[in-house]
Amino acid sequence: MRTFGKYIIRGLLGRGGMSIVYKALLPVVGKVVALKAMSPHPTLLELLGEEPIRKRFTAEAAVMGSMRHPHVVEILDFDFAKGRPFFTMEYHPRSVGELLGEGLRTEAECRILPVDHAIRYGRELLMGLGRLHRAGLVHRDIKPHNLLIDDSGRLKISDLGLSKLRGEISEGMPPQLVVGSPFYAAPEQVTDAEAVDFRADLYSAGVVIHRMITGRFPEDLSGSPSHLHPDAEPAWDAFLSRALSREPGGRFSGAEEMLGALDGLAGAWKDKTDRFCEQFRIGDEPHEPGFRDGSWRLRSFPVKVAPGKAPEVFACDSLWRPCRFPDSQPFEQKASGAIHDKVTGLTWQSSGSTDPMTWHEAGATVRRLNSECFAGIETWRLPTVDELFSSLDPPLLNASRCTEPRFDRTKTCVWSCDRRSYVSAWYVDVELGFAGWGDVSSRFFVRAASGPR
Repeated sequence: MRTFGKYIIRGLLGRGGMSIVYKALLPVVGKVVALKAMSPHPTLLELLGEEPIRKRFTAEAAVMGSMRHPHVVEILDFDFAKGRPFFTMEYHPRSVGELLGEGLRTEAECRILPVDHAIRYGRELLMGLGRLHRAGLVHRDIKPHNLLIDDSGRLKISDLGLSKLRGEISEGMPPQLVVGSPFYAAPEQVTDAEAVDFRADLYSAGVVIHRMITGRFPEDLSGSPSHLHPDAEPAWDAFLSRALSREPGGRFSGAEEMLGALDGLAGAWKDKTDRFCEQFRIGDEPHEPGFRDGSWRLRSFPVKVAPGKAPEVFACDSLWRPCRFPDSQPFEQKASGAIHDKVTGLTWQSSGSTDPMTWHEAGATVRRLNSECFAGIETWRLPTVDELFSSLDPPLLNASRCTEPRFDRTKTCVWSCDRRSYVSAWYVDVELGFAGWGDVSSRFFVRAASGPR
C-alpha cells in the first residue's frame, strides 16, 4: 500500500512542470481528496532551482487557503512528507474538459454544449475569476481541464500554480519559460508572462466559452461562431469577438463587465426559448420513432468496453455521443416513481437515487429497490449505455424543454452496468447526451431500469 504522509495513494491524476497530483484517501474517515505534491520536472529544476520552486508551491497553497468562494477549489490540508511539501484539495473527477471531450490532441474538434450550459459555466467561471482578481491574483492558466465540476454540477477553478499577485515579478524566472497552456494563453502572455494583468484571464475565459459554443478554437473558424451552433444568435459573435481581442485594451475591462454581457445573452436565450415554446403545440401528431423500426435492438446485458471500441459497441460517434435520437418517445406513468417506454418495453425509475454514489454502491441501491419492491417491481437493474441512450432527448433546443420533464433533471450523470475496466465503469451524462467513464469510486446517480432482456 503506497502512502504519502497519512494519506493512501489511490492513483495518478496528473503531472505538471512543478508538481504531481494523486487521488488519495484519508484513512479512518474514508474521505477521497486530490493530493498535490511538489515534484518539479528536471528541466524546470535546472532553470529555477529547488528553493524558488518550493516558494511558489507553498505560495499556491497559501493563496488557495485564503479563498472562500463556491467557484474556486478549496484547500483542505498542508503538510510535508518524504522531504516534500504537499497539500490536499477537494476531489472532483469531472471537468469542463471532460464535458467537451477534449483529449490528448487539444487542437481536435470537441463537443459543443447547449447554449444554456455554455452560459451557466461561463457565468460560474467569471464569478470565480472575479473573486481571484479582487484578491489581486491573475490565474494565467485558465483552460477546460482546470475547471472542475463538483457533484452538484457546479464549476470550480483549480490549479493556481502559475498564478501571480498584482505587481509581482517572479524572481529568477527565465524568459524562455512558457507560462500557461497553448491555445488558451493570451497573446501578450506568450510574449511576456510576467507583465500580464487580469485581462489575460478574460481572454482565456473567452477561448473556453468559444470552445463550448463552436467546438473549435478561434483560429480554426472559417465563419462566425453563431454559424457553428444551431441555437446561437449573432449576438454571440460580438461577445466572443470582444473577449478574444488580440489587444488587451479591446477586451472587457473586468470579469464583472464580461459577466454582465453574458447575462445579456442569457436574457436573449430565455426569450428565444419562450417564443419557441409558445409555438409548440401539444396536439401535434407525433412522428413515428425513427430508430425504433427493429434495426436498432437495445442491448440489455453488461459488457466491458475499451474507449476505442465505444463507437462500435455503443453506436456513438468518436466523442461518445449517440449517433441517433428517437423522433418521439411515448412514455407513460406506470406507478409512483416509475415510467414506462411503450416502444422499448423498458420501465424506468423516474426520480433516480437521492444522492450520487460509487458504482458498487449503485449495485447495492438496485438490490434494495428490488427487496423493497419499488413501484411494484422486483426486477430492477443498472441499465446499459445503449438503454440510457434510448431515453435521451437531443441536447439542443427541442420540444422537451416545453413540457414537464419525464426524469429528474437534477440527476445529470447516471451509472450504467457496463465496465470500462476492472476499476472503472461507464456512465451517461443524460443532460448533455454523451457517455463517459470514471473509476468505480466516482460518484454518479442511479436511474434503474426494468424490462426486456
